[in-house]
Amino acid sequence: MTSRLEKFSYNDSVVRAFALATAVWALVATFAGLWLALLLVMPSLNFGLPQLAFGRLRPLHTNAAIFAFAGNAVFAAIYHSSQRLLKARIFSDKLSWFHFWGWQAIIVSAALTLPFGITQGKEYAELEWPIDIAIAVVWIAFAINFFGTIAKRRERHLYVSIWFYIATIVVVAILHIFNSLVIPVGLWKSYSLYAGVQDAFMQWWYGHNAVAFFLTTPFLGFMYYYLPKAADRPVFSYRLSILHFWSLVFMYIWAGPHHLHYTALPEWAATLGMVFSVMLWMPSWGGMINGLLTLRGAWNKVASDPVLKFFVVGITFYGMVTFEGPLLSIKSVNALSHYTDWGIAHVHSGTLGWNGFMAFGLLYWLAPRIFQTELYSKKLAELHFWIGTFGILFYIVSMYVAGVTQGLMWRAFDETGRLAYPDFIETVVKLVPMYWVRALGGLMYVVGVALGLVNLLLTWKHRPATYAVVEYEAPPLGEFVGETPRFEIPRHTTISDTGHRIRYFSRATWHRVWERKPFKFTVWVTVSVLVASAFEMLPTFLIRSNVPSIASVKPYTPLELAGRDIYVAEGCYNCHSQMVRPIRSETERYGEYSKPGEFVYDHPFQWGSRRIGPDLHRVGGKYPYLWHVRHMEEPTSTTPGSIMPAYIWLFRDDTQFDSIQKKVDAMAMLGVPYGDAVNHAEALARKQAREISREIVAQGGPAGLENKSIVALIAYLQRLGTDIKLPAAAPAIVAGIAPGTEVKP
Repeated sequence: MTSRLEKFSYNDSVVRAFALATAVWALVATFAGLWLALLLVMPSLNFGLPQLAFGRLRPLHTNAAIFAFAGNAVFAAIYHSSQRLLKARIFSDKLSWFHFWGWQAIIVSAALTLPFGITQGKEYAELEWPIDIAIAVVWIAFAINFFGTIAKRRERHLYVSIWFYIATIVVVAILHIFNSLVIPVGLWKSYSLYAGVQDAFMQWWYGHNAVAFFLTTPFLGFMYYYLPKAADRPVFSYRLSILHFWSLVFMYIWAGPHHLHYTALPEWAATLGMVFSVMLWMPSWGGMINGLLTLRGAWNKVASDPVLKFFVVGITFYGMVTFEGPLLSIKSVNALSHYTDWGIAHVHSGTLGWNGFMAFGLLYWLAPRIFQTELYSKKLAELHFWIGTFGILFYIVSMYVAGVTQGLMWRAFDETGRLAYPDFIETVVKLVPMYWVRALGGLMYVVGVALGLVNLLLTWKHRPATYAVVEYEAPPLGEFVGETPRFEIPRHTTISDTGHRIRYFSRATWHRVWERKPFKFTVWVTVSVLVASAFEMLPTFLIRSNVPSIASVKPYTPLELAGRDIYVAEGCYNCHSQMVRPIRSETERYGEYSKPGEFVYDHPFQWGSRRIGPDLHRVGGKYPYLWHVRHMEEPTSTTPGSIMPAYIWLFRDDTQFDSIQKKVDAMAMLGVPYGDAVNHAEALARKQAREISREIVAQGGPAGLENKSIVALIAYLQRLGTDIKLPAAAPAIVAGIAPGTEVKP
C-alpha cells in the first residue's frame, strides 16, 4: 500500500443551501395542502379568484411536495453523503450552485404558471414544455456533477447508497424525457405526442415510477447511510441490500399499469402491472426489515433521540405503504378503491410518513454538523415529531374511512336491483365530516413542519461567524488498481469447484466486483429499466388491435378543442374522471362503458384518478345548455350540497379565438384528421359559439355569451361520450365494441 496521500475537503455550503430550502418548501407545500383541504369543505375560500381554485392549486401542491420539499431533501442528502462515501469533494462547485439555483427557479416557475392554468394536464407532469427543458438541463448538470465525483473518488467500493443514487439519476432522466414529448403550440401551450390509451400508459409508467425513483430509491439511499450513522450501528445485511436494490429496480418499472385497472387499457397490460406490483412487496419489505434491524441493540437510543424517532416511523410507513400498494393493485380491491379517497390516504401515508419524516430526520441529523453548532432545541424536535405523527394519523384514518365509504356507496344496490345511492351528491355529503377531520390532521402536520423550520433557522442563526474547513487525507484511487477482491473466482477455476462457487455467490463477491466498476453498474441499471419498459409498452404502441379505432368517433370541433383546453387549464381532471369502467354500478350510473377507440384524439388523455365529482365521459347531451350555465355559475343551484366552486371567471374571460387555428394545426401534425377545419378553424369555432349562445338564450339564459370561455367549455362537455350511442334495446356487447359501430382493422 502506498504512503502517498492526497488532501481534500468537502463542499458543505451547497448542502446547507439545499437543507434550508427543504425546510422552507416543506412549509409551503404542506400549507398549500391544508388550503386545498379547506377548499373542499369551504369552496368560497377561493374568493372568486381562478388562481385559488382547487383544480389549479392541487397540481401546485403535488409539485411542491414532490419536487420542492422531497427533491431538495434528496439533493441535500446526495451532496452530503456521496462526498463522504466517495472520499472526494463534489466534482464542480459551480455546477452545484447551478443545480441549486436552477432547481429553485424551476419550482418558482411552477408557482407562476400552474395557478394561471398553464399546464399539460398530466398528473405529476403538469409543467409546460419550456420548464420541462429547464428540468432536463438542470438534471443533466446534476448527473455530470454526481458521476464526475464518482470518477474522481478515492474509495473503490461503491456503498449501497450510491447504487440507489445512480438508479435515481438514470431512471428519472429516462422517465422525464419520454413522458414529456410534446408538440408545442406556443410558448406556454403544447399537446402530448401520445393520445388516449397510449398517453395513459405512458403517463402512469412515468407517474408510478416517479414515485419509485424520485420518492423511494433516493430516500432508501440516504436511509442506508444516515440510519446507521444516527444509530451508530452497521447495516443489518449487505446481501439483503443487494437483493433489495436489484429486485426493486427491475420490478418497479413494470407496475405502472395497475393504476388503470378496468379502464380502456388492454387487459393484459393491467394484469402484468398487477403481477409485478404484488411481487414488489417482497423486496420492499426486505428494505424495511434491513432498516429496522439495523437498530438492533439501539432501541434505548431511539427512545431518547428525535432523529431516530423520525427515521423509525418513516421506515415503518414505508413498510405500510409498500404492503398497501400491492394490495391496491389486485383487481378486486382496486374495483372498490380506485377513484376514491382511499388512494389519497395511501399517497399521503407515503408522502407525509415515509418521505416527510425521513426528510426531517435527515435535517435534524445534518443541522448540527453542517451548521457546526448544537441543534437549537431537542425538545422542539420531539414536539414536532409527536404533533406530526398524530397529524398523519388523523389525516389517513379519515381518508381511509372516506374512501371505503365512497366505494361501498357507489356500488350499493337496493333490494329491487336499483342503485341505492343514484345521485352522486349523496356520497359527497356523507364525506364532508371526514374532510373536516382530514383538515385537522393537515393543520397538525403543518404546525409540526413550522416548528421544524423554526428549530432549523434558530440553529442556523447560532452558527459560527466562519465555518471551519476540515481537511481529510486519503490515497488516490489509482494506487489500488490491480487489487484482487477477496473470494473472487480465479480464471482457472473449473465447474467442479462448486464449494468455491457457492462461497463466491453466497458472499456476494460477484457484486463487489460490479461495485468497483461504476460505468458497468450504471449500464446494467439502464438496461434493466429499458428492457422492462420496452417489453411492456411496445405492444400497446405498435399493435393496432390493442387500440381499435371506431368509425363514429370524430375529432373535436375547433370550439370543442378550445373548450377542452379550458377544461385542462382549470384542472377539472383533479375532481372528475372520464372513464366509465365495465362494472355494473358504473354503467347503471353513467351509461355505456368506455372503449379504447373513443380516446384516439385525446392529447392528453383525461381519465383522471379521483372522483370528488361524478364521471363525465357520458355527460354530453345529458343536460340542456342552460343547466351547464347555471351549474358553473352557482353549483348549488343545480346540485344542492355540491362542494364544487363557482367558475364565475369563465363568464368574464373571452375565448381566445385567434389561437384556435394554431391548436388545430398542431393536432393535424399529430395525425388528427381535421379536413377542412385546418383552413378556417377560427370561423368554424365562432359559428358554433353563436349557435350555442342562441340556444342558451332560447332556454331562458343570459345573452351575450358567444365570445366567453363558458360557451367553449360547454361545447366540449356536451360532446363528451356522444360519438357512441347504443340503441334503446341493445344486444350483448361483443369484443368491447358497441353494436352498430364500424371498426377499422
